[in-house]
Amino acid sequence: MKRKAVSLILALTMVAATAVGCGNSTTTTTTDDAAEATDEATTEETGAEDAAEATADAVSNADLADKKVGVCIYQFSDNFMTLFRTELQNYLVSLGFAESNITIVDGANDQATQSGQIDNFITQGVDVLIINPVNSSSAATITDKVVAADIPLVYINREPDESEEARWEENGWNVTYVGCDASQSGTFQGELIMDLGLETVDKNGNGKVDYIMVEGDPENIDAQLRTEYSVKALTDAGWEVNCLSDQVGNWAQDQAQSIVANALGQYGDDVEVVFCNNDAMALGALQAIQAAGRTVGEDIYLVGVDALSEALENVLAGTMTGTVFNDHFSQSHSAADAAVNYLTGAGNEHYIGCDYVKVTQDNAQEILDMVQ
Repeated sequence: MKRKAVSLILALTMVAATAVGCGNSTTTTTTDDAAEATDEATTEETGAEDAAEATADAVSNADLADKKVGVCIYQFSDNFMTLFRTELQNYLVSLGFAESNITIVDGANDQATQSGQIDNFITQGVDVLIINPVNSSSAATITDKVVAADIPLVYINREPDESEEARWEENGWNVTYVGCDASQSGTFQGELIMDLGLETVDKNGNGKVDYIMVEGDPENIDAQLRTEYSVKALTDAGWEVNCLSDQVGNWAQDQAQSIVANALGQYGDDVEVVFCNNDAMALGALQAIQAAGRTVGEDIYLVGVDALSEALENVLAGTMTGTVFNDHFSQSHSAADAAVNYLTGAGNEHYIGCDYVKVTQDNAQEILDMVQ
C-alpha cells in the first residue's frame, strides 16, 4: 500500500486553495467538499504524526551518530534539489546523525559519474544510501548493486518505474521511493489555466488553447508526466488544444529562455499559454515573454512547478499565472525517516508519497513564508 506523508499546514493549504475558486472556474467547491477535504487532511495528518512518532521512538532506541549516510544528488545546480538536500542534511542532523557522517555528492547530471559515486559509497561501507538518480532508467542496475551489498536504499524525487518498484516488493528488499506523484503536478498546472476560463485564455478567438511546452529531462518520469497531464487536464474538460512548440529545456533557465524566445518569434501573438515542467524554466520563459513585449495575465499565461521563492514572488506580482508547490520539506523528512526505519529494523513500505499544492495569488504568500 502506498503511504502518504502530508503535514497539516499543507493539507489545509490545499483545502483553502480549492475553496477559493475563480469566477470563471468550471468547477465549484461546496462546503461539503471542503469539509470532506478537511477530514481527509486530518486523517492524513494523523498518519503523518504517527509516522513521525514512530521514527522518534526508533531514534530514541538507537544511536545514529555513528551511522554513515551516503546521499547522491543528480545535479547540485538544480534549484529544487538544492532546497531538498539542504533540508535533508539539516533534518538528518536533527535526528541524531553526525554531520561528519553525512556525505552528499553531486552527480553532475552524468549517470556514469553517479554510478562511480555509488560504488565508492558501497566500498566505504555506508549504512544507508539515499539516491536521486540521474536517470530513472538506471534504477534496476543501481538497486541490484546496492541490495547485493546489503545496504538499505531510499530513492528520492525521481521515481523508478512500476516494474522496478514491483521487484522490491516481490523480493522483500529494503528499498523504497519517497516523492510526489508527478501526474498530480501536471494536472494542477492544467487546472491553473482552466480556472481562468476558456474565454479569458483564448486570446486569438480560435476556440483552442494555443500553447508552448518546455520539458525538463525527457528521460525523467516527472517531466514526462507533467508534460502529459498538464494538457490532459484541459482535454479531459473538453477544451481543444493546439501545441505550437514542444521543446526540451533540461530544467535550465537559460535553455527555456531561448526556447520560448524562438517560439514567440515564430508564432507571435498566437501563443496563449506557456507550460514549463519546473520553475527555473518558467523564470527563463518569463524573461523571453517580457523581452517580446508580452504581459503575463493580460495576453499570455505562464505556469511552472516547484514554488521557488522567485517564482512565488512573481505569482504574487502577477507576472506568473501560478506554480505548483513541490514539497521538499515533507519529501526530505520522509526520506530521512525511512533511512532511520531501515537502520532500526522498523522497515518501510515500498512507496512513500506526498501531495503537491496548487499555488495562485491567493496562497502564494503562505507558501513563500514557509520556504523562506
